[in-house]
Amino acid sequence: MVAAIEIHQLYKCYGAFSALENINLSIHPGEFFALLGPNGAGKTTLISILAGLTLATSGHAKIMGHDVVSDYVNARKNLGVVPQELVFDPFFTVREALIIQSGYYGIRKNDAWIDEILHRLDLTDKADTNMRALSGGMKRRVLVAQALVHKPPVIILDEPTAGVDVELRQALWFFINQLNREGHTIVLTTHYLEEAEALCNRAAMLKQGKIVALDSIRSLINGIQGFSIQLRLSSETLPPILQEWPSSRHEGLHIFKIKDYFQVETILALLRSEHIQVLEMQLQQPDLEEVFVKIMGAESSEVL
Repeated sequence: MVAAIEIHQLYKCYGAFSALENINLSIHPGEFFALLGPNGAGKTTLISILAGLTLATSGHAKIMGHDVVSDYVNARKNLGVVPQELVFDPFFTVREALIIQSGYYGIRKNDAWIDEILHRLDLTDKADTNMRALSGGMKRRVLVAQALVHKPPVIILDEPTAGVDVELRQALWFFINQLNREGHTIVLTTHYLEEAEALCNRAAMLKQGKIVALDSIRSLINGIQGFSIQLRLSSETLPPILQEWPSSRHEGLHIFKIKDYFQVETILALLRSEHIQVLEMQLQQPDLEEVFVKIMGAESSEVL
């Protein structure tokens, strides 16, 4: 089976600086894949190489078996990219922008698909509105529509929900999930790790231009040992034994690290022995954000 995206020994250097170093990655057709990393990790550079906006220093990248350099025409036809920046032509309406985008790919009489995209992205009533008159959220919807106008099998979403409202976010993910179920390969970068955890099957994490983790979301999370119990207590003073327990404080909550459920009863018994009441309790399972912070290290406090 031909990979949706195949990257082999890819390097990108700017003088002595290595933006990407020995990237090897294969994304299967129909996957919902997360590409994660802190700012400056190389995500945008990698996307730019796949889209043909930047040339790699060495190595190869293919979209549906088509090399992005030697077979760039077919590689472009098989890829749709939703950029992070709001880039638009201020002289056209929404529909005109989509018709022109269709023309870039040599597609004529694309009205039926354009109407469907406008409907799915709730843009029908804005079809004849000039791009300059749209809100930021509406412009982002148009960027998604432009990426889909030629029905590419591979779609890259570069932080598509940055700065958009909850309604748009939900509508966008409903549409993108539909496309994924129909067989489209989706590659997502996002500031919101809970989105990646909920939507994606696998993830690659980039740090300083290198892939430092590559596995299924579930396997990455299962690699985190233990979990935590969050307690709001009637007393600020803990029993002496609990004062030695690995814990932290956050917004009035005592957060205790535990290895298994038996330790939950141990903590509660110690609190009862000191007549300390539990006012609020919550078990916190490991999540993708915890994996991200652990892999990136304490020095990478800014998520994505």
